[in-house]
Amino acid sequence: MSAVLSSWNRLSGTLPGRVLVSGAVWLRAPYFLTAAPVIAELDEKHSRVRMQNWWLVHNHLGTVHAIASCNLAEYAMGVLAEAAVPASHRWIPIGMDVRYLATAKTSVTADAQWSAPPQFGAEKEDVTVEVAIRDDAGNEAVHASIHLRISARPPR
Repeated sequence: MSAVLSSWNRLSGTLPGRVLVSGAVWLRAPYFLTAAPVIAELDEKHSRVRMQNWWLVHNHLGTVHAIASCNLAEYAMGVLAEAAVPASHRWIPIGMDVRYLATAKTSVTADAQWSAPPQFGAEKEDVTVEVAIRDDAGNEAVHASIHLRISARPPR
C-alpha cells in the first residue's frame, strides 16, 4: 500500500487528519498550495478532492479560474495515482484534455477515476484518468481527461 493511501486510511476520520494528508501532498508538490485542495475520499479506484472558492483561485470575473480547475484536476489525478500505483512502478502525466463547460461561482469538487484500470505489467502502459469538476449545485463546470504513462521502476 502506498504511503499516501496508508496515511489516508489512518487519518481520514477527522477533518484535521484529511487536511494533514492533503497538506503532505502540497509539500511534496508545492505548486498546489494556492489552490489548497483537500482530499475527501481516496482509494485505488477513485478520489474526491475539494477546493474552496477563495480569491487566490479567482479569475478577473470573480469565478473559479480555469487553470485553478486544471490544478484541482491534476491534484485529484495525482492522489489517485499515488494511491493505486504500486511501489514497483512509477507514473507521469503525458497529456491533458480539458473542456470548460460552465463557470463555477462556488467551491468545487473533483471526482477522479480510471477510465480502465491499469495492469501494472512489465511494459509501459498509457492510461487515462477522467476528472469531473462540479460546483456546489452539482453542475459539471470542467471535465479533464488526464493521460498517464505507467512503467516499471528500473532496477537500482
